[in-house]
Amino acid sequence: MDKKICVLHVAEAAGGVERYLETLFKYSKDKVENILICSQNYDYEKFKTLADRVIVLKMAHDIEPSSDIKVERTLRRIIKQIKPDIVYAHSSKAGAFARIADLGLNNKVIYNPHGWAFNMQQSAKKQEMYRWVEKISAHFCDKIVCISDAERESALREKICKPSKLQVIYNGIDLEEIEKTTPMSRVQLGIPEDAFVVGMVGRLSKQKAPDTFVKAAKLIKEKIPNAFFLMVGDGELRDQVESLINQYDLGSSFLITGWVDNPTAYMKIMDVGMLLSRWEGFGLVLPEYMACGVPIVATNVDAIPNIIRDGVNGLLVKKDNYYEATKQVMVLYDNFEIKNKIVENATQCVNDKFNGQRVAQESQEIYRGLICR
Repeated sequence: MDKKICVLHVAEAAGGVERYLETLFKYSKDKVENILICSQNYDYEKFKTLADRVIVLKMAHDIEPSSDIKVERTLRRIIKQIKPDIVYAHSSKAGAFARIADLGLNNKVIYNPHGWAFNMQQSAKKQEMYRWVEKISAHFCDKIVCISDAERESALREKICKPSKLQVIYNGIDLEEIEKTTPMSRVQLGIPEDAFVVGMVGRLSKQKAPDTFVKAAKLIKEKIPNAFFLMVGDGELRDQVESLINQYDLGSSFLITGWVDNPTAYMKIMDVGMLLSRWEGFGLVLPEYMACGVPIVATNVDAIPNIIRDGVNGLLVKKDNYYEATKQVMVLYDNFEIKNKIVENATQCVNDKFNGQRVAQESQEIYRGLICR
């Protein structure tokens, strides 16, 4: 029997990266020894069942020099002890940690930014800083995995590295797990059985534009009296979002769940799923909506048009345009033929393009290609 390839994954950001790793580990465990170094925000108990070994390392999300130096030292010591074939770094900060910690050690390094930090809406100074960090760090890895064509195009446009170092592996989801997930009970959640449920799954942060969702909800409620709005997630803007909901007198028609372990169970009770991001490296929730049979309204930004073809497997709108978002929700509410066709096309799309087993297979091909050099 061939020896398993040992891959040491380093991950800081939870959320989409965490779900990505769950699927990757599940479908690669027979051929890969997956070891995970993760931040304290991860579900440690869940990953103990998926990975061969899990090490929790406290990592600050923002830059904290004294804490970051300790993390670097610990990470380098762990890499030396384990001697993996490959170090695989996920997201910007973990990507910097892992590549610095691995300097001079005898293994291959893969980096997956899961969305370039320099594409985020922030000051020009910060964007420029992130561009230079990525350009310099790119010299210290063997492959950079881009999660969409848009991400690869961004890297080429900014001259982050040589084209040969970039490889696109579209994100995938665990279709088997989603299929067997039991929907939440509307009664249990306090949602009327006859409600038209418009949902949003994601962090309550500037990127995901929860404020735009609430502004659209106000207009939708005026047109659909039995509309109910479900926000699955949490984040730093929660207080502001709740204040806006109360300002619009929508409290009785809104539910914010906070963080949940099974977001697809909530998706399955939605009549429309929205992703109104201001920027997006991929948007893992989009194929999840598709797999749950939920028609999508999403913004036409970054990688989203790589996933959603307007009018085919979803409807696209301009960012921050809650009037347009409302209009597209009304299209899905009023026209069953359009809604059903979009759901049918989306189901075919997710089965063909976004299966998590494909992500595991393509990742293993990269591993083998690197260690056989």
